[in-house]
Amino acid sequence: MPVESVFPRLEALLPHVQKPIQYVGGELNSTVKDWDSADVRWALMYPDAYEVGLPNQGVMILYEVLNEREGVLAERTYSVWPDLEALMREHGVPQFTVDAHRPVKAFDVFGLSFSTELGYTNMLTALDLAGIPLNAADRGLDDPIVLAGGHAAFNPEPIAEFIDCAIIGDGEQAVLDMTEIIRAWKAEGRPGGRDEVLLRLARTGGVYVPRFYDVDYLEDGRIARVVANREGVPWRVSKHTVMDLDEWPYPKQPLVPLAETVHERMSVEIFRGCTRGCRFCQAGMITRPVRERSITGIGEMVERGLKATGFEEVGLLSLSSADHTEIGDIAKGLADRYTEDKIGLSLPSTRVDAFNIDLANELTRNGRRSGLTFAPEGGSERIRKVINKMVSEEDLIRTVAAAYGNGWRQVKLYFMVGLPTETDEDVLQIATMAKNVIQKGREVTGQNDIRCTVSIGGFVPKPHTPFQWAPQLSAEDTDARLGKLRDAIRNDRKYGKNIGFRYHDGKPGIIEGLLSRGDRRVGAIIRAVYEDGGRFDGWREHFSYDRWIAAAEKGLTGTGVDVAWYTTRERSYEEVLPWDHLDSGLDKDWLWEDWQDALEEVEVEDCRWTPCFDCGVCPQMDTSIQIGPTGVKLLPLTVVNS
Repeated sequence: MPVESVFPRLEALLPHVQKPIQYVGGELNSTVKDWDSADVRWALMYPDAYEVGLPNQGVMILYEVLNEREGVLAERTYSVWPDLEALMREHGVPQFTVDAHRPVKAFDVFGLSFSTELGYTNMLTALDLAGIPLNAADRGLDDPIVLAGGHAAFNPEPIAEFIDCAIIGDGEQAVLDMTEIIRAWKAEGRPGGRDEVLLRLARTGGVYVPRFYDVDYLEDGRIARVVANREGVPWRVSKHTVMDLDEWPYPKQPLVPLAETVHERMSVEIFRGCTRGCRFCQAGMITRPVRERSITGIGEMVERGLKATGFEEVGLLSLSSADHTEIGDIAKGLADRYTEDKIGLSLPSTRVDAFNIDLANELTRNGRRSGLTFAPEGGSERIRKVINKMVSEEDLIRTVAAAYGNGWRQVKLYFMVGLPTETDEDVLQIATMAKNVIQKGREVTGQNDIRCTVSIGGFVPKPHTPFQWAPQLSAEDTDARLGKLRDAIRNDRKYGKNIGFRYHDGKPGIIEGLLSRGDRRVGAIIRAVYEDGGRFDGWREHFSYDRWIAAAEKGLTGTGVDVAWYTTRERSYEEVLPWDHLDSGLDKDWLWEDWQDALEEVEVEDCRWTPCFDCGVCPQMDTSIQIGPTGVKLLPLTVVNS
C-alpha cells in the first residue's frame, strides 16, 4: 500500500519556523520513486541540520547507489531545528523524508551516518519523532532496522541499546548486500520476525548486531570480555573495503541544495585511505589501504557532475589530496579543460610537504585566490615526532615564503592542544611559529598586510589509533594552555595584530572523548541528555557541558566509573577495549608498538613509498595499496572546429 505524504500537515507549520526551505525537498537530482515499486525501502540520515547534512558525500553516495538498484527505494531525512520539532510534536507530524515527505517509521531500514559522536542526541530526537522506540529491544516487526555507519560507528557501543546494527567501513557494496538479505527475508514472509533478519545479517560477519553480544565487567569497571550469545555469530565483525573506486563513480548526479549549505561546490573523492601514519588521526587509520581513483575516472566524474549540477567549483576530496600520485596532472588537466567555463578547483587543507606553487597556481587559475590552509598539528618539533607529523618548521617557513612570494596574503595554520606528552612549551611554540610566518611573509613581499590565522582544536583520543590508550587532557588544563597561547600571541606588539586566533574551549572535547571511547554504560548518559533537551551538541550555541556532566553523574551511579575514567585515564595493554571485537584490520600489537614509538618520539615512514610496516590491514582484509602513476593523462580536450 502507498504511504501517504505528511506534507499537507507539515506545510501549515513552515511559515512559523526559520529557514523553511530546508524541509520542502525537490532539489535538483533528487529521486522520488513509487512506493509500491520497491521491495526494500531505506531512509538515510545525516543527523545534523540540512545545511550540514545535504553536502555529506557518504549519504549522497548511498542514496544514489540504492536508488539505482531495481526494487529498492532510498530517501533522505535530516535533523529538524528545535522550532520545528516543537511544532511537529504539538501537531502530531512525524519525522519525515525530504524527498517524498514519507514518515520514517514506514521504511524497512533507517540508516544513520555518524562522522562525529556529538550527533547521538539528534538520532534519539529523530527516533522519537518518528514513533520508533528508542531502545532496540522494544521494537516490533514493523519498526525499521536502525543502522549506524560512518567513522563513529567503529565504536558503536555507547549507542548499542539504540541501534539494531552497525556497518563499519565502506558502505557502497555493504548496503546492497544488506538489502538482498532483507529482500529475501521479506519475500519468505518475514519468518522468525525481527530477530531472524538480524541474525541473518550478523552471520555474514560484516554487520554488527549489539544484541547478539554480551559484555561482562571486572570489579574495577574495566571490561572482562565481549562474547557472542548466539550460535553462528562471529566473535569479531570485519570492516568493508571497496577496492576499485573506478567501479563506484558516485555521486554521478550530485544533489544541488535549495538552501545555503556549508559547501557550495561539487565534490569528487580522488582517493580513499591514508598511510601517512599520523597517530592521532582515526580517519587515516580506519580507511586503510590507500586506493586511488584513476585520472580518467576523476575526469569523467567531474565532467558528468558539472553537467548535472551547474556548480562553478570542484572540490578534489580525500584525507590528503595533494598526495595523489597524479595530482599535478589532474589539476593541470582540469584547469585546462575548464578555462573557458571559469571552473575553480579546491583541495582540503594541504600538507606542507606536499604543497608546491605550480599545483597551487593550477588550482586557482580559473577561480578566486583564497587563503591557503596547512596543518602542522603540533607547535614543536618534538611533539610532531610524537604524533608522527613529519613536518619541520623549516619546511613550513619555506612553503609559506613561496606562497607569499607568489601573491598569497593569507595563510591559515591548524594545530591541536592536549596531545600526548605535551607541555606548555610545546604549545607556546605555536605562537613562535606564527610570528616566524608573518616575519617571513613581510621579508618576502616587503609588505605589512600579511595575515596568519592560527586555529586550535582540542585533541580527542579515538578508537583504532595508536592513541586509543592515551590519557586525554582535562578541560581545565586545556583552557589554561589555550589562555597562555592566546596571551603570547596578543601581547606581541610587532606581530600580534596580524595573527588571528580561533579556538574551542576544552569542555566539548571531554564529552566527545566520553562518547568516542565509551562503552554500553554511556548509553544511559546519552538518553538522559536527550530527555533533558540536548540537541545539536556539535553546535557551540546548543551544547551544554553542565547538562552532560549532570547526566553522567546520574547515569554512572553504581558503576564505579565516572567521566574522568573514560577520558583522562591512561589504558594498559592488557585492558579489553570496548571496540576490540570490531575489526578495522589494524593489528592491536602494531598499534601498541606505534604508541610506544610515540612515547619515545620515534617517527615512522609512509608505507606507500617504503617497505610494509605490518599494520595488518592488507593481508587481513585481502586488500592492497593501489596507487599510480598510471601514465594516462586526463581525458583529451574537445577540439572545436570553427
